[in-house]
Amino acid sequence: SVWTKESVCKVLKANIKDKVFCPNSEGAEDEEIFPYPCLQVWVNLTASGQEVMLYQTEDTLERNHKCSYVPDKLENSKEVKARIETIASNFKKYQTFPCYYDPGGTQTNVILSRLYPSKGLLFAFLWPTLMFTGGCLIVVLVKISQYVSVLSAWQ
Repeated sequence: SVWTKESVCKVLKANIKDKVFCPNSEGAEDEEIFPYPCLQVWVNLTASGQEVMLYQTEDTLERNHKCSYVPDKLENSKEVKARIETIASNFKKYQTFPCYYDPGGTQTNVILSRLYPSKGLLFAFLWPTLMFTGGCLIVVLVKISQYVSVLSAWQ
């Protein structure tokens, strides 16, 4: 993910646009495309002073670049509308919050939360590495034990 640097964002606008069409999944057929209200949140990125669009996660930008929030389950349109209105009111209530931006400048938008935070990646790689090291240590100890056993049998 390119959104690695944390900064503070301040809400400038939180608008709910009319319904937009979004496929339920990648490569979906036309009948699986349905409308839902589009929440657009514009924030002031304090690190640069720019007005940029906020997305929930990296995945939100890929799913629909026009909306800041894309609901996961889109079966019940009333629930989706209520959830989006709740999120919009929370942004109006809590105007300042931490967000992540791209320090390299390739992305001119920010995200609210990272899908894969640094701690998560550390634990994802640390646990298998420790297990592998422990397994190798067991093999080495067994080989040493076999060697000592052969030496003692000769004497």
